Amino acid sequence: MQKNLVIVESPAKAKTIGKFLGKNYKVKASVGHVRDLPKSDLGVDIENNFEPKYITIRGKGPIIKELKDEAKKSDNIYLATDPDREGEAISWHLAHLLNIDEKEPVRIEFNEITKSAIQQSVKKPRPINIDLVDAQQARRILDRLVGYKISPLLWKKIRKGLSAGRVQSVAVKLICDREKEIKGFIPQEYWTIKAIFLKGKDSFEANFYGELKDGKERKLELKNKEETDNILKELKKDEFYVKEIKAGTKKRNPYPPYITSTLQQDATKKLGFSTKKAMIIAQQLYEGIEIKGEGFVGLITYMRTDSTRISEEAIKSADDYIVKEYGKEYSSGGRRFHKNSKEVQDAHESIRPTHILRTPNTIKDSLTSDQYKLYKMIWNRFVSSQMSAALYNTLSVKINCGNYIFKAAGSILKFDGFLKLYESIDEKERDTNIPPLDEGERLNVKEILPNQHFTQPPAQYTEATLIKTMEELGIGRPSTYSPIISTILSREYVILERKYFKPTELGILVNDLMKEFFKDIINEEFTADMEEKLDKIAEGNYKWKKLVEDFYKEFKVSLDVAEKEMAEIEIKDEETDIKCEKCGRNMVIKHGRYGKFLACPGYPECKNTKPLVKEINVSCPLCGGKIVRRRSKKGRTFYGCSNFPNCNFLSWDEPINEKCPKCGSVLVQKKNKNGILIKCINKDCDYVRHENNK
Repeated sequence: MQKNLVIVESPAKAKTIGKFLGKNYKVKASVGHVRDLPKSDLGVDIENNFEPKYITIRGKGPIIKELKDEAKKSDNIYLATDPDREGEAISWHLAHLLNIDEKEPVRIEFNEITKSAIQQSVKKPRPINIDLVDAQQARRILDRLVGYKISPLLWKKIRKGLSAGRVQSVAVKLICDREKEIKGFIPQEYWTIKAIFLKGKDSFEANFYGELKDGKERKLELKNKEETDNILKELKKDEFYVKEIKAGTKKRNPYPPYITSTLQQDATKKLGFSTKKAMIIAQQLYEGIEIKGEGFVGLITYMRTDSTRISEEAIKSADDYIVKEYGKEYSSGGRRFHKNSKEVQDAHESIRPTHILRTPNTIKDSLTSDQYKLYKMIWNRFVSSQMSAALYNTLSVKINCGNYIFKAAGSILKFDGFLKLYESIDEKERDTNIPPLDEGERLNVKEILPNQHFTQPPAQYTEATLIKTMEELGIGRPSTYSPIISTILSREYVILERKYFKPTELGILVNDLMKEFFKDIINEEFTADMEEKLDKIAEGNYKWKKLVEDFYKEFKVSLDVAEKEMAEIEIKDEETDIKCEKCGRNMVIKHGRYGKFLACPGYPECKNTKPLVKEINVSCPLCGGKIVRRRSKKGRTFYGCSNFPNCNFLSWDEPINEKCPKCGSVLVQKKNKNGILIKCINKDCDYVRHENNK
């Protein structure tokens, strides 16, 4: 008879943990949550102190029965769900279903799925932390109240299928506000002057800074051509000479190891992953991958964390590795990172590899391509965080011409430090060399280059910059960023165009209504304050029902006003010039479960529908059909053949009307801020060229 039952959330996690515990343990999975608020109604008793009405999740009956049967056969039960508020709540719900006293020491947690971590955790069970459970309940109930009270109002006033959320609506507001800022932006003219000097065979640059007036330096902003031309005339009257030289050193410290938000940002920027994809792969690495010669092992620590803390054991193993592989001078001797003020559960660690000797290359054959890329990024970031700083020799030169001042700065890498490892991720700064100069030395001018510029509007948000902004504002938490982005895309409040968020007309409309009637809900400071109170609940310093009660008092007033004063808005279907082949009417654009589609306005007499596509005037390389632009269920643009499903041509990059000069395949283009990258679609062909933006 088994003596111990361990319950985790996922079957993959159960499989990995099972190999670390002996035959006296059975490891079973709850497969996520087992109880939740009902989908069919609010599920919160507002009149009874906001008591939640939890029900067993549909389809979980057989799993719960199996867990109950196993529990009856066990002497000890251990609840080993994830080490965060969500995991604590799942353990609490399991305890309720299995008739376990929450004060009993049944809860075990671990930051990494390794043999030592699992075996140590089983020796130190603790009671369920009700403060963490209450924080999760408060968040769940607040979100339910907002979602289930505002969404029906939007259905009634605008159209069915819309939703609002306590945090998602703030994310939409950020994107809408940025778009408004961009459209209202008025470019301002400004000028710069660059001087290029010759010293022997070398040349170097200096930039105009300002003027010397009454013995003091004053920075000058050049606002137009007239001001610039006046200075250029004055510069011709005098010689340039070296006024001052300052030599120094600059230290560049490595980045801290990843937390959830920085991992998502880098996965988006450097690997091209969506936040959802990054978290799915990170979950796989955490729960366990079958490694040749080892079996199932967890490769990284828990991936939902806002702590940069590193265990002493991990610091020591990284130090040993760095000294052995690179030399003692490359080791920091053990660098510790301080938690930021908003972190609550500093028992958590940063995201790091569980075993430093599992280098990316040694386990590459056991990983998928995407798993390898993400693991390598995490491994490099962690190891480099424990390496010594990079050192630069710096030189700053002040150059005068009459009363005008130019400045030049040089920087040469003296010791690469952590860049020895991290330079492969394009983090190495370029050397800027200035030839040897002497103070008072007259300089030969090669040319003076005035340049006109215009200020640029702020950039639209990417997934990375949106997460960074939300984190800085204190909106949401590590576990919420990815679901929020998925939700606002699926609701069609925003779209992703070339990796930049753009609000839709629907998103702008809903945002305007939220700003008018629910200004607190979408106020960044209000939402951040709510997050801080949720943190206080988790610390045991605030009562969750008081938070919900205080929130609902104000919220109910706004709801009543909106119910009376929000006007019904008819969103007319957009008419196209595409004729219905069945009745001849102009087809209109409708919104469905999976996005926009074409439909005949003659419904119900004519029920003709078809996909909404846009031709790009390029022929399909496989069958000669037309290439059309489509949108995936996640809102991402891709290109396919109009003859689908008979032709399966597909490309994420836009094909162009040009054949590859090397292999004859179709060429595709990717646009970015630096221009256009044109490459061959054939993965075996290396043809590529760059074109500047016109």
